[in-house]
Amino acid sequence: MPANAFACDGFALIPGVLDEACCAALAGLTVTAASGSPGTRCLLANDWCRTLASTLRAHPAIAPVIPDDYVAVQCTYFEKSRAQNWLVPVHQDLGIPVQAHVPHPALGGWAEKEGSLFVQPPVELLARLVALRLHLDPCLDEDGPLQFVPGTHTLGRLGAAQARALKQAGPLVTCAADRGAVLMMRPLALHASSKATGTSRRRVLHFVFGPAQLPHGLAWAQTVGSPVRPSSIAL
Repeated sequence: MPANAFACDGFALIPGVLDEACCAALAGLTVTAASGSPGTRCLLANDWCRTLASTLRAHPAIAPVIPDDYVAVQCTYFEKSRAQNWLVPVHQDLGIPVQAHVPHPALGGWAEKEGSLFVQPPVELLARLVALRLHLDPCLDEDGPLQFVPGTHTLGRLGAAQARALKQAGPLVTCAADRGAVLMMRPLALHASSKATGTSRRRVLHFVFGPAQLPHGLAWAQTVGSPVRPSSIAL
């Protein structure tokens, strides 16, 4: 079961969440949104993206891992290809988008990205977040898919040396995916990706979901609430 694998490993792949036609339509929308860039973090303000967040979380294999009181808080678009190529060393996702700076000793790593403010909150909050990566294209071994060190989402915030040692100790699991698949992951699960070596595009929409209320006076930069009924969704 995907929910069991997600709880144990910190990630799970769900094939066939969206069909070819939906993926093609979404790929067309990202062309305008990203304006030729290899990525953007500013998609959640778009109506189509907000609808998609609700659609994904309502899927029967995904709904069990996202509590009812969670909200979508971010959507990032990535496009990797031979022309726009990069590798990402093993790491955890530690920053969240918030409305304003709050002076508190439990908060750190403040940064501005694309005009939005990000902070590294307490690890207890990071451990509760859920990310969904929707693959708009097939993502095979040569397309630079994510690779995970299973079970590392339970180890808290890790230093760079610890992360490298855990990756070397393995096992390292590569999550190749077909178009329309969704990769569920905990942001604290150690993950990495290699450069693409093929000729295909790897386009991904990466959503983050978390509790509506944040600690220490923080507030999410923007949110999307409860899922809509599948029958009312029009992508």
